[in-house]
Amino acid sequence: MTQGLGERIRAARLARGMSLRATAADAAISPSLLSQVETGKVQPSVSTLYTIVTTLGLSMDDVLGREESDGVMHAPTRVGPIQPLSAAPEIDMQNGVTWRGLASMDTGDGADSVLATYQPGASSSIDDTHMRHAGVEYGYIIRGELTLKLDFETYVLRAGDSVCFDSMRPHLYVNHTDAVAEGVWFVLGMTRTGTEPVEASEIRTAADVLGAIGRLPGRDA
Repeated sequence: MTQGLGERIRAARLARGMSLRATAADAAISPSLLSQVETGKVQPSVSTLYTIVTTLGLSMDDVLGREESDGVMHAPTRVGPIQPLSAAPEIDMQNGVTWRGLASMDTGDGADSVLATYQPGASSSIDDTHMRHAGVEYGYIIRGELTLKLDFETYVLRAGDSVCFDSMRPHLYVNHTDAVAEGVWFVLGMTRTGTEPVEASEIRTAADVLGAIGRLPGRDA
């Protein structure tokens, strides 16, 4: 699945008629970096991947949880409501972070879910850059310890701890320990159909989340 990540990003960019330079400029990354990601020469960090995905108006399900076949996007293999471990899509990123896509279905609510694993010393950014993206982020720590830098505050998350915040707030995850950290993450309302982002001002409370869900059109198939 990691091998085809760049191909899927490139296909999405071309399908939208966006040039490499224009896309890189919108994502605030260099054309060289985007080119290397698309050709599979470089695996992006979490923050870089989120930036590219948001710029192209994709969901993480589009990038991580589906496979291309004859130009058609298909959901991962499932047995009824069950997605076997062997069928779970997975992406290895820079800095020792791995995402495994969880079972999902196209409900039109813009929800993305992943099992995130941070190796010792792993970080969501290669240079401590904080990321921002549309949506509301929910996380639950299964094992290990992660440090969350949110705005100007720092929080240490341990097994059993959970977190929820507006994803437009600058944030960074780092595993400062010598043990693996793992957790389940959901991002609700990350994208709309096309490239229009969900405005941060629209999602502040639980009531706003419910309202945003009602306004979100279905994802592109």
